[in-house]
Amino acid sequence: MQIVFNDEFDRLTPEMWGLMEQAADAAFRTEFGSEIDAAGLENEPEIGVTIVDDNTILELNREYREKDSVTDVLSFPQFEGHSDLLEDLLDDEASTLIGDVVICYEQAARQADEYDTGLTREILYLFVHSVMHLFGYDHMEEDEKAVMRAREEEVLSAIGVTRIK
Repeated sequence: MQIVFNDEFDRLTPEMWGLMEQAADAAFRTEFGSEIDAAGLENEPEIGVTIVDDNTILELNREYREKDSVTDVLSFPQFEGHSDLLEDLLDDEASTLIGDVVICYEQAARQADEYDTGLTREILYLFVHSVMHLFGYDHMEEDEKAVMRAREEEVLSAIGVTRIK
């Protein structure tokens, strides 16, 4: 899994970027490993990650979700759902961009304090949460939310990230 990083304020450390790469690999392997192994994969999938401030996420949230508030993370999937994504991944002629993740650093820092999780864990959680959206997961219904949360924790555990600071 390739990640294209954009952090114009240089707030994240190389260690955090490395953990995000590990999380993306773990999420991808957990989600698609058996199908990809069976069919083969010509192109390495890619996710764009951008770290922004409150003002930028507010503008994006207004424009794309018509919500006039700061949010923690936005996901911009390239596919309608899991099966469409898998089909495209297995098509060696297709684009490898899965989607984009935009994380608000300030909101993540506030939530890390509020939930007492630590900034690294909070940013990684937001990233994994957004990746699950790129894979077609949602949390509008309680049963969907439970499945998505379980997947998120599975990925975070796989890279050794817990709720403890």
